[in-house]
Amino acid sequence: MGQALRTGGHGSPVGAGDHLTVLNRAETVTPAAHGGPAMIGAALDALAPLLERTPGRLAGCGVGAAGVVDSGTGHILVASDSFTGWAGFGVTDAVEDALGVPAFLDNDVNAFLYGETSGGAVRDEPDVLGITLGTGVGGALWSAGALFTGPHGAAGEIGHIPGFGDLLCSCGGRGHLETLASGRSIGARYAERTGRRLTAREVAGAAERGDEDALAVYRAAGAGIARAIVMTAGVVDITTVVVGGGVSHAWPLLSPIILASLAADPPVSGHPVRLVRSGLGADAVPVGAAARARQELGVCSPV
Repeated sequence: MGQALRTGGHGSPVGAGDHLTVLNRAETVTPAAHGGPAMIGAALDALAPLLERTPGRLAGCGVGAAGVVDSGTGHILVASDSFTGWAGFGVTDAVEDALGVPAFLDNDVNAFLYGETSGGAVRDEPDVLGITLGTGVGGALWSAGALFTGPHGAAGEIGHIPGFGDLLCSCGGRGHLETLASGRSIGARYAERTGRRLTAREVAGAAERGDEDALAVYRAAGAGIARAIVMTAGVVDITTVVVGGGVSHAWPLLSPIILASLAADPPVSGHPVRLVRSGLGADAVPVGAAARARQELGVCSPV
């Protein structure tokens, strides 16, 4: 939340060719067990010193938040079990009350994709599937040069498509892609096989050293991601894919597995998948949130 406060740019309202520059960064631990007010408060506390040091006038705030969101009302509609008191929380109301400027809410994966198409690895691409592999697995769709969220704000959520086994997902469903390919799940799958609890990054390191159990976990994750890409391509005919999130740090390990699975079972169109890693990394969400805010405000100065 609130990352857009650390970005700025010049030019016309966001569109092809516009540029946003990150001016400052702040990170803080999310108090996910303490409810919406605590989470927003922590983010605002982290950003307050940056606002004091950032030149120019604050015109608005873009927010990228976890969960299914209602961009119109600024509320979180659905959240995973990683968050307490998040579903139903009015994010934009809280931010606007604190900062005194308009705030605009997007799902964090939508903001990620907005950032990557605005100035990242898929800049100015008209049709893109965005995937984030972090604590959970998120997805978003960019179609005909614009974000497509669907009538209920959940378009592109490939992390919660069933058909990937029978394991319990963080959302309460079973057999979702997230149970294989999220950072939390990669650690859990490795622990099931070995009795040892490692982080996803540590499992990737073990795989790179030839650990067969670690390799099996990443093969399952990569194959699942590839299958979700093919399913998406079959429904909306999008074959450009940008991947971000913490698990993507294992890109040299993960991408060949995904590409091999795609080669064995390509999209029905026969069109090859263009698979790329995030160009903005951790900045993708705040840049995307700022781009959305600038477009909504129609301003030419930093937001």
